[in-house]
Amino acid sequence: MSSPAGTPGAGASAAASAACPACGAERPPDAAFCEQCGHDFGAALPTPATAGPTATRNGETQTRHAPVRAQTADEGLESPLDLGWTGPVSRGAATEVDPAPAAARCAQCGTGGYLDGYCDTCGAKQPDPRDHFAESPAAWVGGVCDIGRRHSRNEDAMALLGSTRPLQQAVLVVCDGVSNTTDSHIASLAAARAAREVLDDPVPRGMGLPDAVVGVITKRLGDAVVAARQAVVETTPDVNAPTPPSCTFVAALIDEGLAVVGNVGDSRAYWLPDAPTSEPRQLSADDSFAAEQMREGMPRKDAETGPNAHAITRWLGIDSPDDLTPHTASLQLTEDGWLMLCSDGLWNYCSDAVALRQLVADTVAGLGGHGLHPPTLAQALVDFANARGGVDNITVALARVGATAGPPPVASAVVEPAAMPANPTAANPTAANPIAAIPTSAGPPGATEASPAAYAPPQATTPATDAPETAPAPELHPAPDPAPSPAADREDSPDGTVHD
Repeated sequence: MSSPAGTPGAGASAAASAACPACGAERPPDAAFCEQCGHDFGAALPTPATAGPTATRNGETQTRHAPVRAQTADEGLESPLDLGWTGPVSRGAATEVDPAPAAARCAQCGTGGYLDGYCDTCGAKQPDPRDHFAESPAAWVGGVCDIGRRHSRNEDAMALLGSTRPLQQAVLVVCDGVSNTTDSHIASLAAARAAREVLDDPVPRGMGLPDAVVGVITKRLGDAVVAARQAVVETTPDVNAPTPPSCTFVAALIDEGLAVVGNVGDSRAYWLPDAPTSEPRQLSADDSFAAEQMREGMPRKDAETGPNAHAITRWLGIDSPDDLTPHTASLQLTEDGWLMLCSDGLWNYCSDAVALRQLVADTVAGLGGHGLHPPTLAQALVDFANARGGVDNITVALARVGATAGPPPVASAVVEPAAMPANPTAANPTAANPIAAIPTSAGPPGATEASPAAYAPPQATTPATDAPETAPAPELHPAPDPAPSPAADREDSPDGTVHD
């Protein structure tokens, strides 16, 4: 039964109810929480396992509860107000923070970082990765795409694929954006990548007949043109724009030693055999005003340097002609040599297949042991075009048939390629040997496997403009002078407009 009001048991019970059951502090009659420990008086009492009244040796009653563990916030967020604060978290040895990681440091001063496209130390403009890039998907396939010397952006594009086993399968695509159209740099890259995806599918060989395989690949190239054009159309911001995006197209598909190429526009494909007794060939057929004049009998040099020489008659875009069936050619790769795809940024300076084969042979010889490394040779040819003026974007994509070589060391010294045929009347030695002192470095960091050393643009030179050609010399177009020229400053253009 209950204890009477004046009994000792009642007094002990009242005293217990006036104390906090958690810490034993005095509890005001109307308090909802303990002012000492914050205990909620409305909550259930702690279980005996963790707390509860226990008798001590002197008969006093106290509450036993779990000890408060030290609680510390995350590093940098500690506060003395934290329950159980034991002081700042030890951070160990201090480390120096690099405000600009090496990969993001300014290429000019080497110390600053890029902020909003410019170095925060020296003010240099941040390089655009699109200005110069290299690809090497296999040891026998590689290419370089470069902005050149005169353009403010790189409107060329390429997309490459290659199998590990040589000549098993490879895809090379080069597209040249038409310079007087909107966003042609976006269109060309979209077109190249879309075509590569179509050409990457395995080639069926059910019938096994060579002509049947050529027919299958030829149809595949036609499908690639359709996909590339659709990719350009999808990049068109305004279908009613007077100059919608557009580009040229050239591609090669290699399958078990068979190469089939196709093109629309004036980007080219060449077969350049190593053997001097074998005939080099231009495999593509230009869709251009110059090509029309050559078919009518005009000499190549006159047609390709005359007015409207680079006005193209077919291109990929929303306003392209109805007939986009690519020109095609096939070739069995049975001897050592190079399958080359390039934009007019290269062939502007060396157009004829015989002259181009000689240029490649001399460049390979000058590069020594690394001359058979496709990205290194591609870079050397890009440097050749830049040394001759670089008035257009330059793209060179190569597939090697035969022995290959590895990339040069990162700190490779400048190599003097073999001299071109001598020209004793030339006052400027660069005119007689236009590829002299070509750096052997090839692609920037971040290129695909087998990428050569970081690209270092060639030093500015004064292009030769008046060196006469001798009979045995390969046909090399005169280097354009930096001043406006009716031939050199003209870009691929559906309407033949001249652009600086």
